[in-house]
Amino acid sequence: MADNHSGDFDVVLVGAGIMSMTLATFLKELQPHLKIKIIERLEGEAQESSGPWNNAGTGHAANCELNYTPQRPDGSVDISRALEVNVEFDMSRQFWSYLIRKGAIQRADSFIHPVPHMSFVIGADRQAFLKKRHAAMSAHHCYRGMEYSEDHKQIAEWAPLIMEGRDPGQPVAATRMVTGADVNYGALTTNLLNYLRRQDGFSIEFSQQVTDLHRRTDGGWTIGVKDEKTHAKRSLGAKYVFLGAGGAALTLLQKSGIPEADGFAGFPVSGIWLRSGKQEIATRHMAKVYGMAATGSPPMSVPHLDTRYVDGKRWLLFGPFAGFSTKFLKHGSMFDLPLSLRPDNLLQLLAVARDNLPLEEYLIGQVLQTKAHRFDALRDFYPAVDEKDWEFDVAGQRVQIIRKDVARTGKLEFGTEIVHSADSSIVALLGASPGASTAVWIMVHMLENCFHEQLTGHWVPKLKEMIPSYGQDLKTDASLVERVRKDTAEVLGLHTV
Repeated sequence: MADNHSGDFDVVLVGAGIMSMTLATFLKELQPHLKIKIIERLEGEAQESSGPWNNAGTGHAANCELNYTPQRPDGSVDISRALEVNVEFDMSRQFWSYLIRKGAIQRADSFIHPVPHMSFVIGADRQAFLKKRHAAMSAHHCYRGMEYSEDHKQIAEWAPLIMEGRDPGQPVAATRMVTGADVNYGALTTNLLNYLRRQDGFSIEFSQQVTDLHRRTDGGWTIGVKDEKTHAKRSLGAKYVFLGAGGAALTLLQKSGIPEADGFAGFPVSGIWLRSGKQEIATRHMAKVYGMAATGSPPMSVPHLDTRYVDGKRWLLFGPFAGFSTKFLKHGSMFDLPLSLRPDNLLQLLAVARDNLPLEEYLIGQVLQTKAHRFDALRDFYPAVDEKDWEFDVAGQRVQIIRKDVARTGKLEFGTEIVHSADSSIVALLGASPGASTAVWIMVHMLENCFHEQLTGHWVPKLKEMIPSYGQDLKTDASLVERVRKDTAEVLGLHTV
């Protein structure tokens, strides 16, 4: 690479999605003089997983996602994971409310709308599970106001489309939280970028690909960058590097050469949606309705019939139908998976292939599905569906993380993971769900891990201004939850109970 060095920065963030934009906003609020640059390979922000049609979870608050509340061997329902995600979303609500009050974001309805969250199941055995789940969740203050019904008429009032044409004798059940939201993370990313562009010391470059990462003798990093249009190459210097490039973060982490990257591999999962913009249908469904995942399926493949707001229009979206591609990004290369293989991660990948046969069978079945199969799946949710009102669209690419387990073989992870060097000068965000919905919590967690000295030194008061509940446990403080949710609902235009 030609030594065309174009300056030093305090922080360089790779990827112009919701993660990088959230972190950049935090850093600028906490330490305004920081010199920050974002590098993005595509021509605009939020073109990959943060885009509204690429993102599986919009407004995840663990109200309706049944995979967050597994049944224990004794038959009871474990709500601990759901509670974690639920209060993490509260942090997002607080941060967004702070930005709106400050005027950094002009209008809440530019990215967030009130949409009830529902779980819906078919069959007597699943009825029994959902009833147990409701009892466990509604007993906790974080889920105050959760409704439950097995009555066809009541459920039809909540979500007419899922009951029209349904056998009146079919056993069904549903829960509903009216406090739910739909969040367009693409629009939110643009809002944050527009605010950042007004700050001194911030810059962003599009159509630029990071090709190399090398540690410098002073502890910082030299970042190789190639212009996607002119193919010109240059380098940047940075004290800190954040790899928030979605599926590509794994490949970039491997390029860094840090020992903490050893053993990580990626398992890409693609997806397909069915969507309808026909307003006669979309305006009759105001809910995110989640069902139960098929055996062996990844969490991102939980079927749901969603209300979405995109570009000022209401849509209905159903899916996702999973698939398989060797790409790590929707706009990536078919060589992403094979080029990510290393001697230090090959055994882990093989071990996961050996130990996850139900997942592999599920993915093969999904790939082999016909159009008729996919509409049959939608018909389970929406019996009166008219196929001509719907179109197919390709969802974003997810890369599930494979890491060494205690036996030093391999374990498939379905969450989000922060990997950083010993000196925290480089950080990578790997994984998928719940992803965007907990971006604020993830970035706060990263600040605690990687900027601990600054945080404990003088950042905490400002962080408490941005997130009033910071340092307190919403899971155990019912009065604090009530105050936070009432306050943020007023700013964000959401419903309360």
